[in-house]
Amino acid sequence: MWTEQHVKEIDSIIRKKEDEQLSLPIMEQKLQINNRRYLGSKYKLLEFICKVVRENCTSVSSVADIFGGTGVVADRFNKEGKDIIVNDILYSNYLAYLTWFSNEKVNITKIEKLIKFFNESEPTEDNYVSINFGGTYFTEYNARKIGYVREEIEKMSDELNAREKAILITSLIYAMDKVANTVGHYDAYRRKLDSIKEIKLLMPEFNDGLNNGNKIFKEDANELVRKISADLIYIDTPYNSRQYGDAYHLLENIAEWEKPDLVGVAKKMIDRSHIKSDYCTMKATSAFADLISNIKGKYILVSYNNMAQKGVGRSNAKISSEEIVEILETRGTVEIFETNFQAYTTGKTNIDDHKEILYLCEVSR
Repeated sequence: MWTEQHVKEIDSIIRKKEDEQLSLPIMEQKLQINNRRYLGSKYKLLEFICKVVRENCTSVSSVADIFGGTGVVADRFNKEGKDIIVNDILYSNYLAYLTWFSNEKVNITKIEKLIKFFNESEPTEDNYVSINFGGTYFTEYNARKIGYVREEIEKMSDELNAREKAILITSLIYAMDKVANTVGHYDAYRRKLDSIKEIKLLMPEFNDGLNNGNKIFKEDANELVRKISADLIYIDTPYNSRQYGDAYHLLENIAEWEKPDLVGVAKKMIDRSHIKSDYCTMKATSAFADLISNIKGKYILVSYNNMAQKGVGRSNAKISSEEIVEILETRGTVEIFETNFQAYTTGKTNIDDHKEILYLCEVSR
């Protein structure tokens, strides 16, 4: 039995650990791949996912995470020593994959010095970010600094290899997430600007000894599966109408750094067609059927939640559980595993009996 005293003791330990981390000199604090807020992140479900694979799959030495999102699932399998293929259509996510999963050599001393330089900089001139996002998504100070740092990274492109540049941009994007005046995505900002902590970049912590054999892509998943193969293909599509290109438009804007014209109160890029997904539209079922029919691997593992018609309109699933099973059964036998999980509802809707479901297909045809 958990008593109130147990809870207090554990809470005290957690707070102490957090304080110890924050008290470290900034260059001793390290950035982890899961240190960001993201819709549908599977970080809290990693044990469930790995348990299903461990107990029901044999001889899995390679894993393809083709809707990678934050990359936490790929990261977990990478740490288990498996070769990974990781993919996402968002450039900001692709840069994070280069940061943590590439084996391109990095001059760590140079990158640490640059991060220290960026943290100590005090820009005073307005720029693209401060003009468009200052006083809304970020404080004026943080917005000026974000714009300044991103421009400096771009200016030194010739002095950085692809992964070094990706590390700096990723460090900036993760730092932005810590000080953004949002509820975890960029469809809107909070009316009251109360996220006033100064932005600080951290050095990502990675282990290149794990990264030999990894492959990183930024492609349409339906096209990618025609070109790759892996023992296990992990699939976590959006399923509902919440386009990730809309939810993370600001991070994409900073990552791409083309300084486009913006539209609306949320200041979104006018042209976001290159980061739109069919899985957030009425085409979802046919797109999923096409995806499954072209997969080359021994196992297909599909993540899904049972929102169905439980949530608000934009959260409603575009593919039903029955359709997923029917499509997967065209490739082999299907087993279903489920666990209780708290749904993301933007705080507006209470969801009862919410479950995260895994469909495991052993490919035989």
